[in-house]
Amino acid sequence: MSESLVFVVPGDPDQRTGGYLYDAAVVRELRRLGWAVDVVGLAGRFPDADDQASRAMAEVLDGLASGARVLIDGLALGGVPDAVRPHAERLELTALIHHPLADETGLGPERREAYLESEARALAACRRVIVTSAFTARRLAQLGLVDRECVVVEPGVSPAPLAGPVSERLKGREPTGPERLLCVASVTPRKGQDVLVRALADLVDRDWHCVLAGSTQRDPVFALRVFRDIEAAGLTDRVDCIGECDADALEAEYSRAGVCLLPSHFEGYGMVVTESLARGLPMITTTGGALAETAPADSCLRVEPDDADALRDALARWLDDGDLRRAMTQCAAARRPSLRDWPTAGREFTAALGARAA
Repeated sequence: MSESLVFVVPGDPDQRTGGYLYDAAVVRELRRLGWAVDVVGLAGRFPDADDQASRAMAEVLDGLASGARVLIDGLALGGVPDAVRPHAERLELTALIHHPLADETGLGPERREAYLESEARALAACRRVIVTSAFTARRLAQLGLVDRECVVVEPGVSPAPLAGPVSERLKGREPTGPERLLCVASVTPRKGQDVLVRALADLVDRDWHCVLAGSTQRDPVFALRVFRDIEAAGLTDRVDCIGECDADALEAEYSRAGVCLLPSHFEGYGMVVTESLARGLPMITTTGGALAETAPADSCLRVEPDDADALRDALARWLDDGDLRRAMTQCAAARRPSLRDWPTAGREFTAALGARAA
């Protein structure tokens, strides 16, 4: 008899953010291992849960047989503790936390405190907590959100071809044309695209072209602000905002890039790090959250979050120093064989769920 799991996520499960892609990869690997996985996307607003969200969670959990194994993505879990807690004894509840809700960028003190209280109550109803990095495990404990040890299951990555400019640099040559800068992230305050635009505005004398690939619908007000910043800086011909990409379109962008950028204020892991390394691409990142640990120093230039001047200086180093570009590219490409794969993550996730077949 196969193991079974109900996996509850907020909204459309096919969204292409790091968290949803992690969730989808885990589901794929569990199914490959013989699990019966039912993915349920909840209607309503998360994590600032509205009545529809609370009702949707309650209806899903009410409809499950006693003893059912349920995995709930933290973005859905943390805002609806009152819908989850009545099932703490009846169901086998597991939380999957990508990062604490209170660490979202731009929260006021009252809203942050409300997130802490709500998420702590929801996590207390779960038998186990799975996180995507050791940093997040420590952060949950630091914030007083858990009183037990979390299980860490870091993301995997699928094999990918070397990006075109990487292949050139590994041969000791520079690619022709402008340096291609790629930022893969939803356009939201936590991802820091506004900081990136300020940094790029001071580098118009260099030869580069930047692509922002990520949803503009998760925070349309912030996305509009970024668009206006680009226009105000006179960068409309040099910064392309292409929105959320399907897998093929995103692969095409990776293939043209020479370096990847992640100017985030905070990351619970930062899956774009391993996605970039899988293609031999170095990165320019911040040290926000887990990035201080997940972005390797030999393959990344790292700066403090929300520091446009430091980010500008790192970009200038990359653009001005061909030896640096080739050395970092060699280090990034050398990491490809040792990257974790998704089957390994899937086996670890099986064990983390306490499966009898594990």
